[in-house]
Amino acid sequence: MCKHFFKLLLISFLLVGCVVTPPLPPKTRITQLSDLLRSLEISIPAKEAKILSEDIFHATTMLTEEFQLTSPPWFHNFLVNVGLREKGLCYHWGDALYVHLLEKKYPHFDFHLVGANIGEYFSEHNALVVVAKGEKIFDGVLIDPWRDSGELYFSRVLVDKKYAWKHRVDRCLYQNGK
Repeated sequence: MCKHFFKLLLISFLLVGCVVTPPLPPKTRITQLSDLLRSLEISIPAKEAKILSEDIFHATTMLTEEFQLTSPPWFHNFLVNVGLREKGLCYHWGDALYVHLLEKKYPHFDFHLVGANIGEYFSEHNALVVVAKGEKIFDGVLIDPWRDSGELYFSRVLVDKKYAWKHRVDRCLYQNGK
């Protein structure tokens, strides 16, 4: 009896102690992402890039709460895999942002899903890429809220040296209204 109590107490402590409170994005980070998005193509309106940047940060905050995110990311994956959390794996983040942004219908942007180490159980990683309408994936901006436990990571795809990204065409089911 005592042994089970201590196991339950330890698990409870880990779950409560590691919950991530989504930070409010500082305006400078929203502006940095907006500027990066606008740099994709000279014809992208500043207002649309700003709205998209704000939307990405807002959606990340909402998903952090919805997924009851814990830190670090590998621990949250463990909780999902043993059934203590419903969602929050990297592909859940990418899929949720992908669908959310497609529903908003940003006229100057396309959204794509990417993956690295596809099929490798412990090292596969998935994210979202934003590109100027009609442009190539590797010219885009990587959006990765999973990597830093809800703290939005973004960069040009080719600048991110941590992963060798590949287009997940098979997972981009909703592109162009499909």
